[in-house]
Amino acid sequence: MSEDNKSTVRAVERALDILLCFTMKNEWAMTEIAEKVGLHKSTVHRMLATLEDKGFVLRDSASDRYRLGLRVWELSANMWGADDPAVISLQEMEQLRDQLGETISLYIRDGNERIRIQAVQSNQAVRRVAPIGARLPLYVGASSKILIAFEEQEQREELLGDHTWPASIDKGQFREQMEEIGRLGFATSIEEREQGAAAVSAPIFNRAGRLIAALSVSGPANRLTLDKMREQAPAIMEAARHIGTMLK
Repeated sequence: MSEDNKSTVRAVERALDILLCFTMKNEWAMTEIAEKVGLHKSTVHRMLATLEDKGFVLRDSASDRYRLGLRVWELSANMWGADDPAVISLQEMEQLRDQLGETISLYIRDGNERIRIQAVQSNQAVRRVAPIGARLPLYVGASSKILIAFEEQEQREELLGDHTWPASIDKGQFREQMEEIGRLGFATSIEEREQGAAAVSAPIFNRAGRLIAALSVSGPANRLTLDKMREQAPAIMEAARHIGTMLK
């Protein structure tokens, strides 16, 4: 590869590193980005100017902070096309929220993480707020269990063999839990990832029977007791089944 090509690749990598900062929080100062990506402020300033010119970031002139521009949303709109589970599931999620009164989330697996791609917030005063785009580990939480338990066996074993999981997790017990979840058709978690929070989740399969996502109901643990989540599970499973019938 020529020096010119290497320089171009480095510039692209740096621009992507800057854009990836916005997966962590909504707004950044230029100096914060420079510190995060490990580049000189003048380099980051030039790249932000180019990204702003192309519509990928916007600068607030009052605060001199940056946020994502509309060009990113244009790209994301074409990511799934007409079969986008985040769009297709929204009406069903809103109905489930109205029925159960808690926050509803939709998760997909991306490698060894899960991503919340859709959320409908509870209308209750005390609720669990679920930001769209959040990345979470696969070794904890009701939806993580679903995204492992209902995977193909070979893929499931590969995920369970992930050496980055905390040493405190007993893989043998985890496998047994996956088998039980497979029999029940849903998974629960109480304060596993977040103190005071609980969740119950069910798998979404498309019309071909392939696991697509996990549908989750979450809220305060004092409301979502284990008995309550077991009581709600059939409604969640039915909503997940109905969403799946609309996915290719």
